Amino acid sequence: MSPISVLCFPPDLREIVFVIQSQSNSFHVRQAERRKVDLLKQAHSLTKKPPVVLLLHSLSDNQGDWSILPLLPYLSQSFGKNSSWIVFLEEETNVKMTKLVQVLTKFDKNKEWFLGKPLHDEESTIIHHYAFAENPSIFKYPDFVAAWAVSTPLVLRLADKVRNEPLKSDFTIDLKHEVALYIWDNGNGPHLTPVPELCTEPEDSPQTRHCATTLSTEPPLCGEPVNKEDIFVAVKTCRKFHSERVPVIKKTWEKDAFSLEYYSDHADPSIPTINLGVPNTERGKCTLYR
Repeated sequence: MSPISVLCFPPDLREIVFVIQSQSNSFHVRQAERRKVDLLKQAHSLTKKPPVVLLLHSLSDNQGDWSILPLLPYLSQSFGKNSSWIVFLEEETNVKMTKLVQVLTKFDKNKEWFLGKPLHDEESTIIHHYAFAENPSIFKYPDFVAAWAVSTPLVLRLADKVRNEPLKSDFTIDLKHEVALYIWDNGNGPHLTPVPELCTEPEDSPQTRHCATTLSTEPPLCGEPVNKEDIFVAVKTCRKFHSERVPVIKKTWEKDAFSLEYYSDHADPSIPTINLGVPNTERGKCTLYR
């Protein structure tokens, strides 16, 4: 019997746009650049048509673009006609390029897809504004470290929505949950589709054979430790918590702070606190979501 030959075609990686969710801080820029180099190195070993790799912080001067949704019109305009997938990842996300391509080819690129490793709330929580309070675990949102992806048709529609309906708030607490809510759009958009190959296991774990992404275990080069004497801690409180919360700090970690001051709406020499002259707000931003 003659051997069976398999003809392998190099993938067109230009259909994938990688967006590294980077920050402008010099340390994070270095980490993101290393991730970009690794992605392109892998791509060049597979094809002469490398993908686009973007650093999120460098795409505009709008500081709010870190929250991704304001950036959708740019991604739509720049890549909506010549790409199939936008893949977001963090600086410490390792990508196995070949496996990731294999994963994406399982999904029809002409349909709307929202792919990721699913997370869910065990109980309703204030940082998610008590969403799905009756059954919090029903709503899934992506673990950003595992990477997550959206198909171009979904990007195009969401970009139009951002253009036509300006975002209601620029206040973000838990980005991954808020992005998932925006995409779901009260049931008008897709749920997150779980992808088992998007993993957060350490890269050297034996459990990662099936994984297209893993978590980097290489410790970052953070430089010399900061001296305790160079750190100033400011504790913001208010009069009603002087006898409830401040004593907890004093009994626990206050002794570890070299420089610490308490700021309040009332001067209390027994602590002591510094009166900022700003009255306490009984209800915070969560009132907006009621």
